[in-house]
Amino acid sequence: MANPIRSVAIIGGGAAGAALTIHLCRAGVQVVVFDRATRPPAVVGESLVPATIPFLRELGIEEEVAGYSTYKRGATFVLGPDDVLNFTFADVRGATTGYSYNVPREEFDASLSARAAECGAKVVRGTARVERVGDSDRVRLTPETLDLTEGFLREQPDLIVDASGRVRLLPNLLELPFTAGSRNDTALFAHCEGVAQVVEGDVHTDRLERGWSWRIPLPGKMSVGLVMDSDTLKKFGSTIDQQFDAYLKHDPLIALWGEHPRRLTPVLKYSNYQLVSRRGFGDGWVLAGDTFGFVDPVFSSGLLLAFDGAKQLSRAILAGGGERQMRRYEAHVARHIRAWQQTIDHFYSGRLFTLFRVGETMRESLLGRMLGPHFEKHLPRVFTGEASAKRYSVGLVDFMCKRALLDNDPRLLAIR
Repeated sequence: MANPIRSVAIIGGGAAGAALTIHLCRAGVQVVVFDRATRPPAVVGESLVPATIPFLRELGIEEEVAGYSTYKRGATFVLGPDDVLNFTFADVRGATTGYSYNVPREEFDASLSARAAECGAKVVRGTARVERVGDSDRVRLTPETLDLTEGFLREQPDLIVDASGRVRLLPNLLELPFTAGSRNDTALFAHCEGVAQVVEGDVHTDRLERGWSWRIPLPGKMSVGLVMDSDTLKKFGSTIDQQFDAYLKHDPLIALWGEHPRRLTPVLKYSNYQLVSRRGFGDGWVLAGDTFGFVDPVFSSGLLLAFDGAKQLSRAILAGGGERQMRRYEAHVARHIRAWQQTIDHFYSGRLFTLFRVGETMRESLLGRMLGPHFEKHLPRVFTGEASAKRYSVGLVDFMCKRALLDNDPRLLAIR
């Protein structure tokens, strides 16, 4: 049986790192979390799916988050000038939670960090440095990094958790194998004003002439993202600011938003996603959150994966952190990521929206009335996150997207 884990160093104070810190500190584990002192003005992951709400309650921050966030009652998909789909969380059959929030990440991350400190963690505002032990699979904190803890850690921790996100500290250091998704897009995003909404408070997904966009309502501003292949973006300017501004003026669907968006922040670029590590743990280390894998910004799955993974990892650590527990954690996270990847692939291929359209036409048929309640229970709850880790529900979405399109051509609704 593995020795119990008494001390943990977590690299990264984002959602995954902070949530794990809170779970472990509550159980009496000594935790130091290294959190960068500065953050970008905008961060991908501002919209929460309803399945994150129970995690916010467990972490003790939902009331605080509600106070500075935008209430989110559903999602709106704009497929064309006169082609709009609305999805209301409270109408989902069998839903546990019928709402969510769009969160300003600076305040949201600060809430998580403050809660972690309240639970007894040592929060270090600095960058942790890790070195490989010879040619082995083991890593350790550098002496300078240990010094940053000001005596909180007097020796190497029992476990190092890499929650560094897109930095992918340990995967790069150890040259861990990874799986890349089918897309190689670039996301450009910024906070703007003067952006219309179809349904107030909804997260909006627009199918553009090329790629797609998001509109996430935040207090006093709108997060706007453009997701498409890099070669297309390069045609609109030599800098990311130029590309973002020029494409907003170019696309005819964006013109229907009304008043032209005015940027409040610099444009940020997000490109190294759809990467999933094939190994999630090793000798004295483990990956968490986006470091383990992040699929795509569509459907806002990132924070759910972070919170769910942190909970699963805390259970593995508190159960002893042996190979059996870590393999169970690794398998759970990998399976959850694959489920989202599968659904997201159907979004890009056009099969998902084609299925929605078929469902609308079949609703009043005899077959539709017979099977409708079953589909209405399982399919929507994949997108709210409540069934995104349920094999049957995810499998049903996959089966329907492949076998139930009634000869409709999904390419007509594909993301180009």
